[in-house]
Amino acid sequence: MADLDAIYNSKLLELAAHIPHCERLSNPDATVTAHSKLCGSTVMIDLNLEDGVVTGFGQSVKACLLGQATCSVVGSHIVGARVDEVRQAGAEMRRMLKENGATPTGRFADLAVLEPVRHYKARHGSVLLIFDALERAIAEIESKQPGEQASAESA
Repeated sequence: MADLDAIYNSKLLELAAHIPHCERLSNPDATVTAHSKLCGSTVMIDLNLEDGVVTGFGQSVKACLLGQATCSVVGSHIVGARVDEVRQAGAEMRRMLKENGATPTGRFADLAVLEPVRHYKARHGSVLLIFDALERAIAEIESKQPGEQASAESA
């Protein structure tokens, strides 16, 4: 099991101190809040999609260090990401934390810094909050635009 120094390291502190896209969007396609009852962390996101690609992102993060670090990494790489990349990153994070899977790859590979958290189940919820919010926002947007969803997936 990783000790707490492996989790709460200087890299995580740096990420948590510099969370990008902390301003709200003026005209989001979806706004979603995700909350962890266990630790009290809350993440609110605004999301804009165009043709299956994230074109705008804003976030308000009131979370523990781990949740803040996750939001920082995601915020650094989200604009320009395809919906399938976002979903894949969420699935990879869940496998990494819950099934001892490999660390995320591709655009969101920097999330590997959170690998030591896998040994602390009570912290999984705060790390996954941003993905819960993103997946709900994407689903909400896609449900409003079924024709555009089909064309984006076939592209």
